[in-house]
Amino acid sequence: MKRFPNKYTNLHGLDIENTVFSGQCFRWENIYNSFTAIAGIIGSDIFIIDRKNSVEYTISSTKNFQNIKLFDDFNRNYFSLDIDANNLFPQDFRKRYPEVWKLILPYTGIKILRQDPFETLITFMCAQGLGMHLIRKQVSYLAQEYGTKHTVSLNDEPYDYFSFPTPETLASADPGSLRLCTNNNCIRADNIIKAAQTVASGKLDLKALKDPDMPLENVRKALCGQPGIGFKIADCVMLFGLHRFDAFPIDRHVHQYLAHWFSIGNPLQSLSQKHYLSLQEQAYRILKPELAGFAGHILFHCWRKEIKNLQSS
Repeated sequence: MKRFPNKYTNLHGLDIENTVFSGQCFRWENIYNSFTAIAGIIGSDIFIIDRKNSVEYTISSTKNFQNIKLFDDFNRNYFSLDIDANNLFPQDFRKRYPEVWKLILPYTGIKILRQDPFETLITFMCAQGLGMHLIRKQVSYLAQEYGTKHTVSLNDEPYDYFSFPTPETLASADPGSLRLCTNNNCIRADNIIKAAQTVASGKLDLKALKDPDMPLENVRKALCGQPGIGFKIADCVMLFGLHRFDAFPIDRHVHQYLAHWFSIGNPLQSLSQKHYLSLQEQAYRILKPELAGFAGHILFHCWRKEIKNLQSS
């Protein structure tokens, strides 16, 4: 059983709870029956974060860091601490939309997690049309059934967790068994297997798609070439898995807040590809295009919590 040491770090500007429970990642959970301690799986390692106060955290991990600088660099990258919350929105945003600004101000500590591209791809293929609680349950079941089991010592007791399955493992999965991880959706299970096969074969090169100089349209086209991936899933993969903060996913909540807060579009109109792209174009005009997806996710989470009174954990 692995044991792991505690490391203390300052994560200035990070709202850890609203970040990991904002609908961008489904591999974090509260532990110890506490709202201050959370555990998340990153790659083949588990990270346990215990909040001491608003900026100081104790982070325990099975990942081996040779020195504190590598540890801090990892956190800075994964939690996007290099992105200053003060630069997320245009300078005139708070003047143009003062009521919206008041609502989102408590959520500006939300960060975009720089996640693994393949895990993000499969997660959002599983997630389509489902609530966050069910998505978290299905992703956990997927990891248990097809991932690798690891055991650590937690409070002197064995604690099991599962790393996310590899493309090769899911590429050879049986559709009938995999559908149990997709809310019994056989078509979705088949599409996930096909996507895994394409990634495993190298035909869909996710590493190449992370190139920041590649136009968003080209990346989206490559992702949408896979069965079961439309504009929204592709944009979620670009934002959360390929780390393109200019990607702006639109679901029904984004559709609603664009209309309600910014008078953009009609939330009752169906999200055809043409309408989707039109909404994106208008959103880029009120947000910083290069950070539109980052800012848009803060707006998304605020809308769900403050207006719709929905829970994400």
